Amino acid sequence: MTVPRALGRLVLTAHIVTAVGWLGAVLSYLALDIVASVSEDMAAVRAAYFGMDLSIRYVIVPLAIASVLIGTVNALTSSWGVLQHYWVAVKLLLTVFATVILLLEVQSVRYMAELASTSADPRNLPGSLPHSIGGLVVLITVAALSVYKPKGLTPHGWRQQLRDRGAAT
Repeated sequence: MTVPRALGRLVLTAHIVTAVGWLGAVLSYLALDIVASVSEDMAAVRAAYFGMDLSIRYVIVPLAIASVLIGTVNALTSSWGVLQHYWVAVKLLLTVFATVILLLEVQSVRYMAELASTSADPRNLPGSLPHSIGGLVVLITVAALSVYKPKGLTPHGWRQQLRDRGAAT
């Protein structure tokens, strides 16, 4: 299903903004996570956990959900389709996977922030560096797929292409 060009560009712009915003927010979160994991300054570690909690709940999660939803709308309303090209399908799967892992991680980050607010030493908390780094790698991979658009139609894409050619003749 295609939409008028102006609407398509609006949807694409919204998708780029949410995806790039998500990537930037994860980079900021990673900086806080590094401070929480390696700093010897108890106040800095405590502040890092508070910042991580706020950024994941009020910035990263909303951007992730918006990116999945707007990206799906973008794919459905563009000539690329959702399941016609492997790169789009892989991009969607990676984005949904990253969002699910993120949603599962929110409670852990909130718990660590709550523990950091007590009189206990927050420097003993585990941090979430593996998740931060993994999320960043996934988001960079998704961005690279968007730029390089590797060739290859899915079986659904081949059938759709054959139908379109048949309808044109």
